[in-house]
Amino acid sequence: MVGIQENGNGRGGGMELLSLSDVPDLGTNKNKYKRMDSDFDDDFNDALTHHQQTEERRKTTRKFVFACAVFASLNNVLLGYDVGVMSGAVIFIREDLKITEVQVEVLVGILSILSLLGSLGGGRTSDAIGRKWTMGLAAIVFQAGAAVMAVAPSFEILLIGRILAGIGIGFGVMIAPIYIAEISPTVARGSLTSFPEIFINLGILLGYVSNYAFSGLPAHINWRIMLGVGILPSVFIAFALFIIPESPRWLVLQNRVEEARSVLSKTNENDAESEERLQEILLAAGITDSDKPDEKPVWREILNPSPSLRRMLITGIGIQCFQQITGIDATVYYSPEIFTAAGVIGNSNLLAATVAVGVSKTAFILVAIILIDKVGRKPLLYVSTIGMTICLFMVGFTLSVLGQGSAAMALAILSVCGNVAFFSVGIGPVCWVLTSEIFPLKLRAQASSLGAVGNRVCSGLIAMSFLSTSRAITVAGTFYVFSVISALSVAFVYKFVPETKGKSLEQIELLFQHGHDQQQHELQLGDVERLVQKE
Repeated sequence: MVGIQENGNGRGGGMELLSLSDVPDLGTNKNKYKRMDSDFDDDFNDALTHHQQTEERRKTTRKFVFACAVFASLNNVLLGYDVGVMSGAVIFIREDLKITEVQVEVLVGILSILSLLGSLGGGRTSDAIGRKWTMGLAAIVFQAGAAVMAVAPSFEILLIGRILAGIGIGFGVMIAPIYIAEISPTVARGSLTSFPEIFINLGILLGYVSNYAFSGLPAHINWRIMLGVGILPSVFIAFALFIIPESPRWLVLQNRVEEARSVLSKTNENDAESEERLQEILLAAGITDSDKPDEKPVWREILNPSPSLRRMLITGIGIQCFQQITGIDATVYYSPEIFTAAGVIGNSNLLAATVAVGVSKTAFILVAIILIDKVGRKPLLYVSTIGMTICLFMVGFTLSVLGQGSAAMALAILSVCGNVAFFSVGIGPVCWVLTSEIFPLKLRAQASSLGAVGNRVCSGLIAMSFLSTSRAITVAGTFYVFSVISALSVAFVYKFVPETKGKSLEQIELLFQHGHDQQQHELQLGDVERLVQKE
């Protein structure tokens, strides 16, 4: 239609005709708005889809890494079970095979001493055949040892089974933390690398429960069933090997970069992060696209270490040794003897008390898992070593001053449970976390194996000497000695252990190259950067 418009001259002047072309096309405008709305909806839907895909990948990645950590830690159930079950089984082995006290000490301690062969060989083996297949080899050797122990007709055959089990444990105990540290994202590395310690504690608890459950059977049968049950976890380990991938850092060392990239894409939440991790690993390994890994002998570097490597070795081997010379294995292996000294009577009562120790040790490891990536490694070590010092002193005080009686029994059980609880909160898991993350990539497996050797040697020496030492200076005096050593561990943590929370494995290497002063500088620099951002 034709419209009429008043002439806008301010005086109500003449009228003008409007053509159809001057009239807005309401229908066209409406379509225009529809297109704008449609574009907005498309963008919103794309963003929503991208967000959902990102969240889905994040969840999938976390589940995958969690599963890898769990499967890699199954070997540690074997170690824990053997430690826990032997504390009760040895009561019946002594009765059945008529072995002496010295033979008991050898039987208990030989596993830790011989496991150093597995730990020493584990470093080179894992560099040669890979991290995950070394875990498989560990399970096979331990399984053979457990089978021999279960059918052993004499002390000598039983000892051979313990030797095989010890070698298998040596392989497994040093490789699991390394594998988990190398496959985990930085933000969760501490808690995931603590999983082996969780499974050790779970194994100890299962061993205690097995002792209690089978103690009612005849003495010539019950200890064989107790030891034979240790074969079962190997079935799950065999299944796990066909699920978990190889360590991406080991793959890089083999110049299998594309395979490493594929694994990193499954263990990091986005492609940018996985590519960044790959570049850091390539740099740490000294590899470019056209290069091969540096073939400089590893042991030559370890035997003639640079100042930064020397600091790493002192920290790694030192914390491993302190974990054991504070007496944790003596407490676990010989808790029935400790409780007997406090006045607990009867095998059933003794084994029930050891179950309480196992529950405490297992429950408090969960505290470490929750806190290790939040508060850091060093604060947990302080709480742990100080708490252990107090509890170990209280065990000695209870046995030497209170003697036997209901009060002594209650305080002894409480102090032993407190000691293993503080151990699980800090030095138990953190020890393995630190040794798996502080060493350079090329040296990590074999340097970590040295730490594991120190751990196993100290464990064996404590386990093999506890009864003899207790006879010489009493059980109370032995725990006073443990208390003094634990106090020294507090000073060691202060002097030699840096904080590694929130740093990639490659950043930790740089931290040791500049010494601990560099860490303080980095912390101060970080504070300044945050203040600048707030401004």
